[in-house]
Amino acid sequence: MTFNEKLTKRWKERNSLVCVGLDPDFERIPVHLKARKNPIFNFLREIIEATADLVCAFKPQIAYFSGQGAEDQLMLTLRYLQEHYPEIPVILDAKRGDIGSTAEMYAKEVYDHYGADAVTVNPYLGGDSLEPFLNRKEKGVFILCRTSNPGAEDFQSLVSKGRKLYLVVAEKAANEWNRHGNLGLVAGATYPDELADIRAVVGDIPLLVPGIGAQGGDIASVMRAGLDSNGAGMIINSSRGVIYAGTDKQFARAARRETEILRNSINQHR
Repeated sequence: MTFNEKLTKRWKERNSLVCVGLDPDFERIPVHLKARKNPIFNFLREIIEATADLVCAFKPQIAYFSGQGAEDQLMLTLRYLQEHYPEIPVILDAKRGDIGSTAEMYAKEVYDHYGADAVTVNPYLGGDSLEPFLNRKEKGVFILCRTSNPGAEDFQSLVSKGRKLYLVVAEKAANEWNRHGNLGLVAGATYPDELADIRAVVGDIPLLVPGIGAQGGDIASVMRAGLDSNGAGMIINSSRGVIYAGTDKQFARAARRETEILRNSINQHR
């Protein structure tokens, strides 16, 4: 089953557009876990178990593992998902992007070494830097288009040939790069007008939408702007707002409650 097939099936079966971002900071995990072996993995395992039936995807952020010397716990987390929840798509948020030969190694890292279903990539080096990822026809590739951070304005709204840069990226994605039908775009919830512009350009291409929760994105605005022709089409990510919803031994229950609230709120506006 391809990434897109798995995602579409999940959207329908769980009636959910929610993605839980797995961004573990050792300093913020509950105290009772810190002395245990593989504390980050054990923290995420409980989050996964508590929210798995409510989500359309999980999105581990690679920097939260490599920056803490916890790559082995990322592998444990991915293997756990593959063994216990193979039906849930996993997007490895790695934002890779480099020249062809290096990009080929990054593709092997993400898809072969870690076994992720999809990855985030940076298109700044152009189409050839994306080829090693896009050529994995069964895998998903999410290209940064209009990100949710305040500094996105520095470059993404610059005008090139009469079009803002993020729309140039969207047009290339829809018209040139998506020949295998495995491409998606990252479009932040904090810019709903731009999100609507992107949807108008790319049709039913999936959108990975960060910025809900801790970053302040408005659900109603996002839903008006980003739904596809089937009333789905988005993977709406919340990381900190879910995984740090609780700080004591009931943290997983708190994470489930926040995920359920988010899913219900999204569905009210569909």
